[in-house]
Amino acid sequence: MQVTDRATGPFDPPTAFAVPGRIAVSNRAAAVWQRAVLTEVRRETPTVSTFRFAVPGWQGHLAGQHLMLRLTAADGYTAQRHYSLASPPDDSGHIELTLAHAEGGEVSGHLHTVARVGDAVEVRGPLSGFFAWPGDRPALLLGAGSGVVPLMSMVRHHRSHRLAVPLRLFVSARTREDLIYAGAYGEETTPVLTREGERRRLAPDHLAPCFGVGAPAWEAYVCGSNAFAEHASRMLVDLGQPVERIRIERFG
Repeated sequence: MQVTDRATGPFDPPTAFAVPGRIAVSNRAAAVWQRAVLTEVRRETPTVSTFRFAVPGWQGHLAGQHLMLRLTAADGYTAQRHYSLASPPDDSGHIELTLAHAEGGEVSGHLHTVARVGDAVEVRGPLSGFFAWPGDRPALLLGAGSGVVPLMSMVRHHRSHRLAVPLRLFVSARTREDLIYAGAYGEETTPVLTREGERRRLAPDHLAPCFGVGAPAWEAYVCGSNAFAEHASRMLVDLGQPVERIRIERFG
């Protein structure tokens, strides 16, 4: 997912809500450009692929963080974009990015149509602790489209460490063909298809069981378009989720 906007809205907590001291990776390490070699490409949907890179110097990240990727042409021209990390934090020496092929996109277009296994790019990160989930508290994850990418990093972290804290993921897509990671979901995930099956948006009755008597004290993570972020965050507030425990990342 390309992250293009982290501006706060009426239901976004301020970025200062990110808890200092949780980010184990030093700012110095995140400021250095590192060579990343493409080792695998996996098709997720007709327009979305996952790109796996070997980055020997990668010092780790937290689920939910992102990085900056830079391409440099032979004439010295550079293009760089922010992308969410899809891989779990403990995937040593490797990172994965899941990108939609954006129309006219310099970087996504290059990776989807030009790049081949063995090609190298540069990456810098991890960046931002605001949307990170270290796995220390119950997580309620709401994503739409490619907004599921950083949330999948959280799911993978939860699985790989067999964490005892509750985690639930609600992911919205138009059809099953458009559902990123369709074959990777388990009991923690509820897909919501807007043009198949129920044919409706994520709704309060989808989320209501998460807010019954004895429900966990969720940390909510919302990622998607601006419209989805507003819709999902309003539902959470209406269901009783404290505003200060809603973290929102938008794109587009």
